[in-house]
Amino acid sequence: MLQIDEHIVIPDSEIELAAIRARGPGGQNVNKVSSAIHLRFDIQLSSVLPDDVKERLLKMRDHRISKNGIVNIKAQRSRSQDKNRSDALQRFSDLLKKALVEPARRKKTRPSRKAKEKRLADKAHRSRVKNTRGKIAD
Repeated sequence: MLQIDEHIVIPDSEIELAAIRARGPGGQNVNKVSSAIHLRFDIQLSSVLPDDVKERLLKMRDHRISKNGIVNIKAQRSRSQDKNRSDALQRFSDLLKKALVEPARRKKTRPSRKAKEKRLADKAHRSRVKNTRGKIAD
């Protein structure tokens, strides 16, 4: 069970954790031990996430979320499998917490009269500058 907030708890059955071999330096240990953790979570098959959170997750521009709606997180920072497991779960939890926050609605605004006047004055000034660059008539 992964506690995201007071309302959402993700059961272990929905999170797929697999131990894989880590990449990078580490000598024989890297070749023998599967210390990295690969976390997979299918957003659309989740029974606990509300529809609006699922929608926000799918719209997120995050490289860890595939086009099929599967979250893939690979944790291999530590040489310990337990630390990598907790790191992967923490990163997954942070991703879900980001999706829980509903973005603020944009308030429509209009430019002030002073801003419009300044824009037009700048435009007229630019026009005059460019007109003076023309060829001189004899």
